[in-house]
Amino acid sequence: MSPIELNKRQDTILQIVKENGPITGEQIAERLNLTRATLRPDLAILTMAGFLDARPRVGYFYSGKKTITTASESMMNLKVKDFQSLPVVVSENMTVYDAIVQLFLEDVGTLFVVDEHSFLQGVLSRKDLLRTSLGTQELTKIPVHIIMTRMPNIAYCKKSDSLIVAAKKLIERQVDSLPVVNETDKGLEIVGRLTKTNITKAFISLAETHDL
Repeated sequence: MSPIELNKRQDTILQIVKENGPITGEQIAERLNLTRATLRPDLAILTMAGFLDARPRVGYFYSGKKTITTASESMMNLKVKDFQSLPVVVSENMTVYDAIVQLFLEDVGTLFVVDEHSFLQGVLSRKDLLRTSLGTQELTKIPVHIIMTRMPNIAYCKKSDSLIVAAKKLIERQVDSLPVVNETDKGLEIVGRLTKTNITKAFISLAETHDL
């Protein structure tokens, strides 16, 4: 069945059944000061959509499925700050060799490069480091600022951003993670990172909350 948006009365019926089920149609109608016939279409919609179950001589009870409206609103309210993880940062003067070591020690896919004031200067991905290591250069002598991706080619997000918006950036840029930044007059201060794993955990949490 296609997703439907419930009206106010249908939402009220769901709440009544959740709190008092199993409950008969007559009892629901009485609580709403309506006739059983008036409620029949609403009860039919809620039952067919899977929000309610009905048993003869027992009544209606809540099936555990949440409304589309509630789940949608919860999804839009998810924020980056609630799911971000700690960033892994390196100095722009670090060598490529040391950056590769750091990548494996921290078990991450992306390193964020900062200057002496801890402001974002660039991003190092596994692809960047692999591409450089395949050459004939001496990795202990190449600073990471030579091979990193620089602004304005860096996609980032803020703590207050919607998780949906941040997820779209990850997909559009085809990157593993985004730096979470605080925008200041002097530059972008890194305060976290948002990865595909963070996004996955967020939506699993949403699904469990709404019994999806």
